[in-house]
Amino acid sequence: MTDGTERYTQEIKVVQSEIASLRSELRRFIECANRQHVDTALNGLRKEYAGVFVEQQLSDADQRLQERMIRECPMRERCYAAFCEFLKSSAEHIKDGEVSEAVIQSYRDRLAAMRKGGNLESCSTCFAETNRLFEKQIELMRSLGIYRSSQQASSSIADLSDEILVRDILEPLANRHRFRIVQSLAAGTQTFSDLSKLTGLRGGNLLFHLKKLQDAGMILQRHERGDYIITEKGYKTLKGIGTLQP
Repeated sequence: MTDGTERYTQEIKVVQSEIASLRSELRRFIECANRQHVDTALNGLRKEYAGVFVEQQLSDADQRLQERMIRECPMRERCYAAFCEFLKSSAEHIKDGEVSEAVIQSYRDRLAAMRKGGNLESCSTCFAETNRLFEKQIELMRSLGIYRSSQQASSSIADLSDEILVRDILEPLANRHRFRIVQSLAAGTQTFSDLSKLTGLRGGNLLFHLKKLQDAGMILQRHERGDYIITEKGYKTLKGIGTLQP
């Protein structure tokens, strides 16, 4: 009786081990499939809508510069044209399949050189806004998987800013609706209607959560009123959370 019980116990352990192994293989398969989905979707997004993203960035830049540049400055029109040309040139790289750190640094150097030429007290305001718009372009490049800095690749937990960590990673996914949205997008592209059915949210309530995730760089919209897709950052964040599960 004891021998039979021991054999039964051993068989159970073998079965449990095989199930654990199958779960591990299945998890790796799902991660690989999701990874391929994200890569394919982002590649298609870059090719099909790169021009739309550029237009959106330039339209936003034009509006922001018009609103926030110093109006009484005698150099306003000249600087406005220079800033627009700078942002237009940098935005064109959104169409590239990959943007190197050297290219990004060349634009930072170019903007710094332009800043040295400004000798008015009000110049800092206009240059700060132009720099903010340039950084916004870089964030879009990161979201599309076009640009990844060496600092970003080698950063450790100790290097993370607590403010940025909470604002751009923890807070956006701390809401169950937003987490479910990102989770669903990891499996495939979703429409506004799909996400509304998933979360039970409608209109402005759903838009509020989608904007939170877009501002954090977790998701992108193909174009105005288009489908939603998870970004490189969103996928990696979700995958990181997945490793915490027992």
